[in-house]
Amino acid sequence: MTGLRSGRLADAAGVNRQTLRYYERRGLLAEPERTPGGHRVYPPEAVTVLRVIKAAQRLGFTLEEVAELLAVHRGQPRLHARAARKLADIEARIADLNVVRDTLRNAVDAGCDDLIACSHAPSCPIPFTDARPAEARPTEARPTDARPTDARPTDARPTDAGTAEPRTAG
Repeated sequence: MTGLRSGRLADAAGVNRQTLRYYERRGLLAEPERTPGGHRVYPPEAVTVLRVIKAAQRLGFTLEEVAELLAVHRGQPRLHARAARKLADIEARIADLNVVRDTLRNAVDAGCDDLIACSHAPSCPIPFTDARPAEARPTEARPTDARPTDARPTDARPTDAGTAEPRTAG
């Protein structure tokens, strides 16, 4: 039986042994053959698979997306479309970050030191209101007409289930 044991594969690919097991559980790395003594023995091409996984992660792909990309190698087409979609996502994030950078640069240039005072100054570059229409904002951040006028404002706090529940600010 020829191939690489876990330690050699991990070293060759620049990952640790736990990463190998994790990728096996996620279906990213095929379960290897075993020696009669129970040691895992990976085929030499496993090094390439691991390097592809790490390179895809550096390019911003999630492990779920990496699994889809690896499926492309296994006979499912559409690598070009997936890469184009990821590129569009990255470009949108860069555009958003450019807006944040420019706003912060303008705030630094304007000498903003006090957010409360700055929020009242017409020359303040920081947008203190959400310019998106109410229907485009996240549900938990949307004001409701049902709130009594004397109620304290609320914000959202994530729960264990990943949803947001309102809490009273203060």
